[in-house]
Amino acid sequence: MSRSSSSTTTPSSPFIQTDTGNLVSRQCTVAGSKNIVLAGKSILRHGCILRGDLRRAGAAGSGAGAQGKDSGGGGGVVIAMGRYCDVGENVVLRPCYKTYKGAFSYYPMKIGDHVSIGAGSVVEAASIGTGVEIGKGCIIGPLAILKDYCRIADGAVVASGTIIPSLTEWAGSPARPVGQLPESTPEIVEAKAKTAYARFQPE
Repeated sequence: MSRSSSSTTTPSSPFIQTDTGNLVSRQCTVAGSKNIVLAGKSILRHGCILRGDLRRAGAAGSGAGAQGKDSGGGGGVVIAMGRYCDVGENVVLRPCYKTYKGAFSYYPMKIGDHVSIGAGSVVEAASIGTGVEIGKGCIIGPLAILKDYCRIADGAVVASGTIIPSLTEWAGSPARPVGQLPESTPEIVEAKAKTAYARFQPE
């Protein structure tokens, strides 16, 4: 992974701070960093894996890089992540895929602002909306769409192609809706994400 030349961390720090305020653990594995866009002020914790190297054949590599800003979602962007996201320890983010007319292809993953993903989860969603909370040890199958401000309980398995509506909570294996979230959820989630970033202390 490329490192920002304006980093404010010291060589002994376990996290790299980029020029857009992202805090990236030195123990992360970021493959294909030029195809990964982080909008800023997100945390990538120890052991997480981002597979930006898995992309559609022939896609142009025009991303701004893992430490930069979204340059408009060019054809080379494989994983695009918004602001104030928190990717837990040992999380795996990799683009979704499908076979169409006999051809296997990967499709980009878009992640909104204020998203949290719990430790040990594996995510292959097509789209994760703003304010989504994914618990620990979850599996989010290929081509799943998680709409804004939904919540996935710890250990849930979201089947391939599932669409999770906004302001719903899902749990189980396979995941099923178990409740509705209050209308105040957007404000609560945004405040929680910003507070978590402000209070984060690299170990």
